[in-house]
Amino acid sequence: MRTATLGPAQRVEALASMAERELDVLVVGGGVVGAGTALDAVTRGLSTGLVEARDWASGTSSRSSKLIHGGLRYLEMLDFALVREALKERGLLLGKLAPHLVRPVPFLYPLQHKGWERLYAGAGVALYDTMAMTHGHGRGLPVHRHLSRRHALRVAPCLRKDALTGALQYYDAQMDDARFVLNLVRTAAAYGAKTANRARVTGFLREGERVVGARVRDVEGGGEYEVRAKQVVNATGVWTDDTQAMVGERGQFHVRASKGIHLVVPKDRIHSTTGLILRTEKSVLFVIPWGRHWIVGTTDTDWDLDKAHPAASSADIDYLLERVNSVLAIPLTRDDVEGVYAGLRPLLAGESDATSKLSREHTVAHPVPGLVVVAGGKYTTYRVMAKDAVDAAVHGLDMRVADCVTEDTPLVGAEGYHALWNGRARTAARTGLHPVRVEHLLQRYGALAEEVLDLVASDSSLGEPLQAADDYLRAEITYAASHEGARHLDDVLTRRTRISIETFDRGTRSAREAAELMAPVLGWDQGQIEREVQHYEKRVEAERESQRQPDDLTADAARLGAPDIVPL
Repeated sequence: MRTATLGPAQRVEALASMAERELDVLVVGGGVVGAGTALDAVTRGLSTGLVEARDWASGTSSRSSKLIHGGLRYLEMLDFALVREALKERGLLLGKLAPHLVRPVPFLYPLQHKGWERLYAGAGVALYDTMAMTHGHGRGLPVHRHLSRRHALRVAPCLRKDALTGALQYYDAQMDDARFVLNLVRTAAAYGAKTANRARVTGFLREGERVVGARVRDVEGGGEYEVRAKQVVNATGVWTDDTQAMVGERGQFHVRASKGIHLVVPKDRIHSTTGLILRTEKSVLFVIPWGRHWIVGTTDTDWDLDKAHPAASSADIDYLLERVNSVLAIPLTRDDVEGVYAGLRPLLAGESDATSKLSREHTVAHPVPGLVVVAGGKYTTYRVMAKDAVDAAVHGLDMRVADCVTEDTPLVGAEGYHALWNGRARTAARTGLHPVRVEHLLQRYGALAEEVLDLVASDSSLGEPLQAADDYLRAEITYAASHEGARHLDDVLTRRTRISIETFDRGTRSAREAAELMAPVLGWDQGQIEREVQHYEKRVEAERESQRQPDDLTADAARLGAPDIVPL
């Protein structure tokens, strides 16, 4: 397998190639399910294309809680099949498919009642661990343990003494969701899939009732392409109904969007060695370790406004602060919040009015010949959703097709990762970088970190950190544009890195330096650099303004004050 580079030239070549000859499968949607579907299809030997209207993972798949987990709360709903499936996927990702991207994370569950709650919650967590151990998929994670109140307060001194009578500690896993999707896309491309972001489907090609491809517009270059395919897979998440409407047929199911917001606060604001999971009246609240920060989330409310840029209102932020402060000895304030982001869950619409009760199961349908629709589900089970979507597409192909092999197909960067991690001190000595910098690169790129280090070897200035975001090296910005498909400053500051939520200035102080690093790779002149910086600053100001608004309607209007840099 060759290493896939998603640079400007490869994108242009991919679009042209998709239009030249009929594909077996064209996947629409570059989130985790679409990227996973493209990888599944191409590794079965099918000629595969993948297009995304905006940037890879620019929708729901970059705005999650960043957890790979079985869904402990679904046990309480008696959804054992979903939990079992998710725990298997968690084990595969940790142990085989993406050990460089997915890592264990501990959570503490404070108990508020003596006696019965420890028995009840303890039984649930014990079942969770037992299900994970089935067929060996729990290996690598410690089992849960019961803690007294005194022990729990040693582990998490941030908690109020009257907020718990004891605690349970258990383990799940986490990842950077946007980087995970990017690695899926690069892996699919490495096996031969043609992939292009900023390529919008404007309609489907029809022959009678059959869908035979899609019209694709290059949002960057302005070209129009007719991409023919034997099967088209609609994997557009919360946009499923919109994409389905292009066919002119009524969908067999509908997707409803549920908004979840998250706050990012500095590590020193919450004194704890473990993450927290708290029960709320509607769902659960996580406090998740995130490098030098914590992620606090999430909410769960219906959303029927702009899907591309869901807005967090002042009421959303107050809700999370109120809930987390109910257990913290030193409360968080608005001034502690570094970053805020909002995402939309694609839930299958059902009879319940409460989005927290809608299905996290997924559905695959064949509404018309030549078109497969996959929707619902949860991030952790993306590979199963992709398999089911490709299985459905294969039924429409007049050929023998191999079975799914993604259970045994590591993502790019996984091969050799453990050996490189063990040798990180030697790498630090060879490159002159601090060992902590090498660890940072390995945990973001895996074995592909060598490609970033090659850039530093060719230009030592790229081995310096960004002036206003020193967690990241200058080389990572250049690499994002040359190897990872970043087309705009926003792509780099919000998804290739997390500078937009990890700094109090939300990335505005890093914008010009990053744009100047991207410029030679993407052929930007000074005018384009200025446009990129100004657009990013306007976007940040629009988000800040939306977060000062009292409700969804006014927050949405404020966020839409900063349009996309390249309008769709």
